[in-house]
Amino acid sequence: MQISSRFTIAIHSLAVIYLRQDHQRVTSNFLSESIQVNPVVVRSVLSGLKAAGIIESRQGSGGSRLAKPLDAITFYDIYVTVDSVDKEGLFNFHPNPHQDCPVGRNIHQAVDGKLIQIQAAMENELKRITMQDVVDDLEKAIAQSAQSSK
Repeated sequence: MQISSRFTIAIHSLAVIYLRQDHQRVTSNFLSESIQVNPVVVRSVLSGLKAAGIIESRQGSGGSRLAKPLDAITFYDIYVTVDSVDKEGLFNFHPNPHQDCPVGRNIHQAVDGKLIQIQAAMENELKRITMQDVVDDLEKAIAQSAQSSK
């Protein structure tokens, strides 16, 4: 199981957008320099965030802005936007256990409910954490970094 880097790219992008949106145009090229990924990847992530109503893009002048307050954007919102899990769920269970084997015949019954429980716990935790939490910690870290470089 692994959540793709698109999740952390989205978090990074949203933090930069929030901190810079009132000071300069926050474009995919600007974001890609901060994140150190190809601008095409950033544009793809931003497209999903825009479709979900998390950000808005200004036509003509370019750049992105948040469309929601930070405390209204949860990690779960970001997760389902950029790493949505299909109807099969988070875990990709091997599809054809051997039915003549007692373990193979019963493995789904023994494990599926546990995997659903784990996925629900993870999703509940993602719903608890907001971008406000990230930006609060980020601003503290930036301030500490500035103090230590003096």
